[in-house]
Amino acid sequence: MKRLLLVLTVLSMLVGHNAPALADAHCMDELGCVEVGPDDPIVFAAILSVSGATSFYGEDSLGGVELAFLGRDGMLLGRDITLVVEDELCSAEGGQAAAQRVAADETVVGIIGTTCSGAAQGAMPILSEAGMLMISSSNTSPRLTNDNSDEGGTYQPGYFRTAHNDLFQGAMGAQYAVEVLKAGAVATIHDGDPYTEGLAVVMANTFAGLNGEVVFQGAVSKGDTDMTAILTEIAASGPDVVYLPVFVPESEFLVSQAANTPGLEDAVMMTADGSFAAGFAQNTGQAAVGVIMTGPHVSGETYDAFLDLWAEEQPGGTDTPPSGFHAHAYDAANLLMDAVEAVAKEMDDGTLIIGRQAMRDAMAAVENYDGLTGSLTCQEESPFKGDCATGTALAVFEIGEAQVNEGAWPPPIVWDLSMSMGG
Repeated sequence: MKRLLLVLTVLSMLVGHNAPALADAHCMDELGCVEVGPDDPIVFAAILSVSGATSFYGEDSLGGVELAFLGRDGMLLGRDITLVVEDELCSAEGGQAAAQRVAADETVVGIIGTTCSGAAQGAMPILSEAGMLMISSSNTSPRLTNDNSDEGGTYQPGYFRTAHNDLFQGAMGAQYAVEVLKAGAVATIHDGDPYTEGLAVVMANTFAGLNGEVVFQGAVSKGDTDMTAILTEIAASGPDVVYLPVFVPESEFLVSQAANTPGLEDAVMMTADGSFAAGFAQNTGQAAVGVIMTGPHVSGETYDAFLDLWAEEQPGGTDTPPSGFHAHAYDAANLLMDAVEAVAKEMDDGTLIIGRQAMRDAMAAVENYDGLTGSLTCQEESPFKGDCATGTALAVFEIGEAQVNEGAWPPPIVWDLSMSMGG
């Protein structure tokens, strides 16, 4: 994706070059204000996974953010837009470190991110304490928008997301398994990440609630490559479906090795958006054929035009976004820019004063926003506090030969909630 309109830099280089001291008389916001001088850019930060095995997720969201900025000619309120990108490494530690660097720069107006739910766990307390607003395009863990700590909730004020809550995705996977696959027994695997564990729990609970039997619940560790032991244990439990909503590459090892595990010949492998990338099918090989995936799904003429623009802006390589959250990132960036426009106050000398609590309030007030991913309304009640998506932009996909042998992506849709007997 071309970086024509963005200034991508390392945030640590900016620390110490903050905006001029804010005159107290200009700021009446309880969390403080960002001051943007008449000739200064409006600075946003993106905390994304842009290296390692999960970098395609970050690049996917970054492309959506860039197209949102491009749609406004790289300008907001007459100022250039500057985007600072920080790598959160898809880990709590990486998210914490990235958030510390972002929070140290008082010129940052708002943040798009994180990519991974685990990184959000590390970033949220720091950014919330700093009075900042973060809106994620791909965090899906139910914990993040639940403020009940007794239930494992970790919500912090100032957090929003345009991605679906996995309370929707996990339930959808269970409904498909029962209603379409006619499965009576399921085994689940997670890797300890808030995202993967949350999905596995929702799937298991919903499946049991639909009179199915959960015959195995286990975990692998990130970095594992030999899945023989857990797959043998799963095979002994006799599942009809093996639900493994883990990240790549662990999901690739699980599926490829399951194909050679006695007792799993007839079990359906089902994964989720943590593996929703063309590389999963190609790296897994023939064993990926027939794998069921749940993940984001957006359609319509406006989305088609978005994809055309994506292809036009690509400097080379594939014209297809590498994962499924680019449209969610586009919506997140636009909501963030809309919030700035709604609350910014211009002083007589042309300086902009942007209240941080006012930003949060503006985002919380979003209702029936006509986004690329559908109608968005930001919720205020746990367990959906800060959730702006409804879960309707989801579907079930099945990987075929074209995905494995030709790199075609995404796989064809085989089901969505509109087809559910309960919906």
